[in-house]
Amino acid sequence: MKIAITGASGLIGSALVPHLRARGDDVIRLVRRPATAPDEASWDPNAGTVDLDALAGVEAVVHLAGAGVGNHRWSNDYKKLILDSRVNGTHTIVRAMTELDLPPRALIAGSAIGWYGDTGDHAVDESAPAGTGFLADVVRAWEAAAEPAIAASIRVVHARTGLVVSAPDSTMGPLVSILKVAVGGTSGGSGGAFGPLIPSVRLNLAGRLGPGTQYWSWISLRDEVNALTFLLDNGDISGPVNLTGPTPVTNAEVAEALKQEIGRAWLPPIPTFAIKALLGEFSIEVLGSTRVLPSVLTEAGFFFQDTTVESAIRTALEGS
Repeated sequence: MKIAITGASGLIGSALVPHLRARGDDVIRLVRRPATAPDEASWDPNAGTVDLDALAGVEAVVHLAGAGVGNHRWSNDYKKLILDSRVNGTHTIVRAMTELDLPPRALIAGSAIGWYGDTGDHAVDESAPAGTGFLADVVRAWEAAAEPAIAASIRVVHARTGLVVSAPDSTMGPLVSILKVAVGGTSGGSGGAFGPLIPSVRLNLAGRLGPGTQYWSWISLRDEVNALTFLLDNGDISGPVNLTGPTPVTNAEVAEALKQEIGRAWLPPIPTFAIKALLGEFSIEVLGSTRVLPSVLTEAGFFFQDTTVESAIRTALEGS
């Protein structure tokens, strides 16, 4: 299959590209600069342009690009960037797809479980309506931007990704980066959802975040990549699909799992007031609870390699 991918240099994209190539797919990486390699094509979501010639013959597009949600404190300008990078990028990709003489058959559009807002202890699946809050509003607008593709009879999947558990990366920044993928950024840094936590545990510098009772809906990086591949291959699946593991856990359970897997002592919780002071408005997402189930994947017969957060953390550590 010939597949074009945006966000190919991000956490998920950089794992997805070699995975697809290993099974024989022809992958075109869309880059926001002049193309310099045979497998690259230029696009500019701000200008609304895509190299259409390079997309000729593409059968599917995986759209993962978007500004990192947890990269900076949320000023009004940065919140606008979070929204615009998703909506404008999706508009640009969809317009390019529909302008091709032979449009791709499928768009796997990156999305996020931020759609559901704070669900508390209540478990939700793809049938649940949008929640409230800034990120729920962002995801709603993000997914709506793909509607012209649906109108053009292109199969559209909204891949609502949760916390992606991957190997730690020494280049990752502060604790704010922990939820980068979970709440709406699919192409962010390479450290993964728990990346900043793992080295901090090794130094005995981290504990639970706030009360620890908030649910985190996680997925291992290898299951994320396999799920995206599954969605590419299964033409009967469309609409929202939760890319989360089958067993969401609380933040306290994540902390305990990290402690057990790494074998170090654990400090007391980081108090809520400190998180609010450090992260500002973004603390709402860190302290909020999102208990999400992957009903569509499960019912379609997708096989999870990591069914527990302990397994996901172990897999991540083995890859570090």
